[in-house]
Amino acid sequence: MPVSPRPVRDGVGATRLRVPLTGPWETIADYVLERFGHVDRQVLHDRIDRGDIVDASGAAVQRNTPLGATEFIWYHREPPAVERTVPFDEEILHLDDDLVVIDKPHFLPTTPGGRFLNHTALVRLRRRLDNPDLVPIHRLDRATAGVLMFSARPATRGAYQSMFERREVQKLYEAVSAAPPDGLPTFPLVHRSHIQRFRDNLCVQTRPDLPPNAETLIELISTGTSVGGHAGLEVVHTRLRPHTGRMHQLRVHLAQLGLGILGDRYYPELLPETPEDDPERPLQLLAKALRFTDPLSGRPRLFTSRRRLADAPPRG
Repeated sequence: MPVSPRPVRDGVGATRLRVPLTGPWETIADYVLERFGHVDRQVLHDRIDRGDIVDASGAAVQRNTPLGATEFIWYHREPPAVERTVPFDEEILHLDDDLVVIDKPHFLPTTPGGRFLNHTALVRLRRRLDNPDLVPIHRLDRATAGVLMFSARPATRGAYQSMFERREVQKLYEAVSAAPPDGLPTFPLVHRSHIQRFRDNLCVQTRPDLPPNAETLIELISTGTSVGGHAGLEVVHTRLRPHTGRMHQLRVHLAQLGLGILGDRYYPELLPETPEDDPERPLQLLAKALRFTDPLSGRPRLFTSRRRLADAPPRG
């Protein structure tokens, strides 16, 4: 991956954009204006004139820089005019020279995107620890809480990233679903399907006509009555062990079994976006633990979330 020519600024790294080398646009600026239709022409030109947009060498892109002059440009995102706050704090579970592990709350994005910049786990941690080299080794959806791991320095980052690529990290999740009226499936069970992601689509699609590319082992923890945001509802508390890591895999697999996760606004049905998050009814999905053999020391490592899903049946 190309190295950013721009330093991290107040915890925020530069965004990299691939620019086509050929096309109907005369200049890079013309392409950017069409790619991001909401961007005002004068605002973009002002940023270009200030030298805010650069190529791989760090040289400023000009208004008349022709298409094809560079394949990538870098720029710092402008803070949203109004950024939705996330009034929940991340907890640091582990900190050393190479790794930072946190217990992420619901509603906090892992990295900047869309309407979120300052209220993201990455930017918060970079500022909190004064470490611009922090980078997430994996990601959790904004709606999902739990264990999230960051690389603290570039020298050892590849060793930890490779663990995930080779599927050497054991991931454990928990979820709470409404009890289906037709009864529960027989647990434990392994669910497989083909999940396909399409660019700019909020939801993934499943393809029964293609061989499975996603696999999850699902185990029953308990059943009972919720005392959380869905108080009085009969619920099912499950443990999930994904073998693969497809986008929204756990949410899709439970929805396919008639066990759509409580608080899920994507599956089994995409619901309209709400202007505010409901702190009383977060998505009942928790990244409970990560287990692996440390590639540097060879020692076993286990990081476990201290959070509990509010709608899980009370423990006996």
